[in-house]
Amino acid sequence: MIVAIDGPAGSGKSTTARRVAERMGWLYLDTGAMYRAVGLAFVEAEQPFSSECAAKLMPGVSVDLDPTATGLRVLLNGEDVTAQIRTPEAGKAASKVAVLGDVRRRLVETQRRIAHREVDAGRGVVLEGRDIGTVVFPDADVKIFMIAELAARARRRYDELKAGMNGDTPSLDVISDELAERDQRDAERALSPLLPAEDAVLLDTTSISVDEQVERVLSIIDDRRNNTE
Repeated sequence: MIVAIDGPAGSGKSTTARRVAERMGWLYLDTGAMYRAVGLAFVEAEQPFSSECAAKLMPGVSVDLDPTATGLRVLLNGEDVTAQIRTPEAGKAASKVAVLGDVRRRLVETQRRIAHREVDAGRGVVLEGRDIGTVVFPDADVKIFMIAELAARARRRYDELKAGMNGDTPSLDVISDELAERDQRDAERALSPLLPAEDAVLLDTTSISVDEQVERVLSIIDDRRNNTE
């Protein structure tokens, strides 16, 4: 079974997808981490986020996900960049490379290959991103689109950064402005804009806990499995 969870930054999709996959014993395929890794590749190569640079850079870029007993490792050209991609800089870079055709084509191919590998082996996979249910896997068994008010998403991202960063954490206002800017970029981009699939289940996470989010998604999966048996 393929479960696609989409939504804007800070809506809770990453944490929820990860926990749902753990509960089901399935692979969590963090597509956002893959775009962050490519964004990091552009930053490290000191290249602008342009189509011309993507065409030159992407043939030499390899992104993979390595499930381990302690969590999912993100590999960029064979190097573990799991920690590096969680910086604000990598997050900004991710949304910029996500509009580039060469980047999206390469990563979509990788995501499909990994997911089909799991399904062919009789397992399930949970993916999250911004176009999983509309572009990457339009035939996914379960499609969920998570939404939340901007203030709630900014607070979550602030708490997340504060807990994971050793240095100064951006202010709540700065984070809110960055999320709003990213929302606009994601919604207005010509290539795979952020929008729910027609058959996606909308899940508003503004005022519910992570545990409640997980339980609701698991319930949606159970309903789908029961209806297809």
